[in-house]
Amino acid sequence: MSVKILGKGKKVSLKRRHARLRKRISGTPERPRLVVTRSNRHMVAQIVDDTKGHTLVSASTLTADFEGFEGTKVEAAKKVGQLVAEKAKAAGIEQVVFDRGGNKYTGRVAAVAEGAREGGLAL
Repeated sequence: MSVKILGKGKKVSLKRRHARLRKRISGTPERPRLVVTRSNRHMVAQIVDDTKGHTLVSASTLTADFEGFEGTKVEAAKKVGQLVAEKAKAAGIEQVVFDRGGNKYTGRVAAVAEGAREGGLAL
């Protein structure tokens, strides 16, 4: 799979890194993919089965679970990881493949992974 993404800038670089990452990472029904999407304000974590193209479980800082949440963005990201792990356990998912989405594995992205591990998911 050859993906050519032309241009300069942060978003183009992010897309290029994510395309490179997706060449190696794929979710299966036994071990779906945990996708982390980061914006300046919010975090979204989804567990995706790539064979069917379906989202099995998702959690986000945009949901009602975070209404009135007082804390830093890193703490919110960790809580997103814990929520997605809790929902995954309820759906019978024990293991996932971590997809950082082209972002560096630090800060909020690492906090989502840490929260998911604490919630009982094997990354």
